[in-house]
Amino acid sequence: MDYTSRRRSANLIGRSAAASISHPRRSDTASVLLPAHSDNIVGHQSFISCRRSFSNSYPHPPLPTSLDFPSWAYESKAYFRFEILHQSKKSLARVGRITTPHGVIDTPGFVAVGTNAALKASDFTSADEAGQQLIFSNTYHLMLQPGIDIIREAGGIHKFTGRTNRPFITDSGGFQVFSLAYGSVKESLESMGELKRAKSRSKNKRHWRSDVTGANAVKVTEDHVIFKSYRDGSKVVLTPESSIQAQKDIGADIIIPLDELPHHHIDRDMLEQSLERSHRWEVRSLNEHLKDSRSREQAIYCVVHGGTDVELRTRSLKYLTSLPWDGYAIGGSLGNGREELKELLRWMMPLFNVEERRAKPRHLLGIADVESVENAVCFGVDTMDSSYPTKIARHGTLLTKDGLLRIKRGQHAKSYGMKIDESCECSTCNHYDIGYLNHLFKANEPVALQLATQHNLHFMNQFMATMRSDIIEGKI
Repeated sequence: MDYTSRRRSANLIGRSAAASISHPRRSDTASVLLPAHSDNIVGHQSFISCRRSFSNSYPHPPLPTSLDFPSWAYESKAYFRFEILHQSKKSLARVGRITTPHGVIDTPGFVAVGTNAALKASDFTSADEAGQQLIFSNTYHLMLQPGIDIIREAGGIHKFTGRTNRPFITDSGGFQVFSLAYGSVKESLESMGELKRAKSRSKNKRHWRSDVTGANAVKVTEDHVIFKSYRDGSKVVLTPESSIQAQKDIGADIIIPLDELPHHHIDRDMLEQSLERSHRWEVRSLNEHLKDSRSREQAIYCVVHGGTDVELRTRSLKYLTSLPWDGYAIGGSLGNGREELKELLRWMMPLFNVEERRAKPRHLLGIADVESVENAVCFGVDTMDSSYPTKIARHGTLLTKDGLLRIKRGQHAKSYGMKIDESCECSTCNHYDIGYLNHLFKANEPVALQLATQHNLHFMNQFMATMRSDIIEGKI
C-alpha cells in the first residue's frame, strides 16, 4: 500500500473510532510540571463518577487521523532504525536490530528497569558487562528526584549517569501516577480488585502518611492528572504535553506518551472510556513530540490499550498504528496471569504483522518473567521490560536453566564448589559458590544483593541471545 493509500485508509480508521473528546484548552501550566492549585483531591469513587459525568456531558468530535499529521512525520529517521534480520518460518518470532543515537538493541531483547536512572544493587558498568543494552527509567520518579531541571542541566540522562554508549527508554509517568490511586497492576490482581494502600514515610519518619496514595491520591480531568509527591506531599500536575517535555529534557532514546492505566477489574463501559481518553492523550503527546522531534533525535512509541477485550484492543491497535509513531508498545491490563496474557498475544500479535505495521518494533510493557518472555517472543514481541529479574535477586531467588534457585534455603548452606548454574559464565558464578552466597544472604551482607542481581541480569541477556540463535536456526 503506497503512502497516499495508507493515509486514506487510516483516515477511515480514525473517523470510525469511538466518540472522543477534542483537544481541551491548554492552560499556561499544561506545558510544564508545576505544583497544582486546585480543589481537594477526589476519592476513587468520585473520580469514576466525575469521569463518567465529564465524558457524557460534552459532544466529542472524531480523533485526528493520519491526514492531520505532516508527511515528514512518516518518513524514516537516520537516528532511529529497526531492521528485521530474520523472520521465523515456524512462528511470528523474529530477530532484529534497533539502532539508536546511543547504541544498538538486539531483538528480541530484555530491558532492565532502572526506575531512578539506576539499577538496584548493580551499577551500570556491571550491567553493561552482563550484556544489558536498553535500560528503562521512570519519568515520574525522576521528576520528583532529582528533578527534571537537574538532569537537563547535566546534559541529559546519558551524561548524568555516565552511561553514554548505551540507550535508555523512559515512560510517561502515567503508570506510577495511576498506581497511587489503586495500587500496582500486580496488587490489583492479587487482591481481586481490593485496592491496596501503599505507604510512604513522612519527613520525620514517625508516622505513616496516607495522603499521597490510595483513594484520595489522584484527580483526573480531561486536561491533566493531579497527584501528590510522595516526597513532600506537594501537589503536582502532569499533562500529556508536560510528560513529553520532561522526557525530552531527560533525553532518553525512546519515549512513551501519557496514557491512562485502568485496573484489571473494570467494567467494559469504563474500559472504553479509559481507552478513548488514552487515545486523546497519546495524540496530544505525539503532537508535542513532533514540534522538535528532528532536533532532539528521540523515538516515540504509542501504547496500545483495550484490556483483554478483543474489540477494544483491536480498535486501539488499528487507530494508533495509522499514526506516525516510531514503534508500538503493548500496555494497559494484559490479563489475569500468564495464560490470559498468552491468549491476548495469540490473537493480537498477528494484527501487527500486516502491511507496514510489521516494519516497526513492538515492546511489551512490564512483563519479562522467563515463561512470559518465551511466549511473547514466539508471538513476535521484540523487547520486554520488567523489574522481575532484579527484584527476585534481591530476595534471594536466582534464575537458572533448570528453574528458580532459592539461595537462602538451609539445604544450600553446604553447597561447596557448586555454581548457581553450571552453564553460566557471569562474574558471580565464576568466583563464588552456592554455599558462600547462602551465607552472604543469611548474614544480610549487602554484597549478596549485588552478586545475585549481577547473575540474574547476565542470565536474562544470555537467555535472550539463545532465543535469537534458536529463531535463526529454526527452532522457534
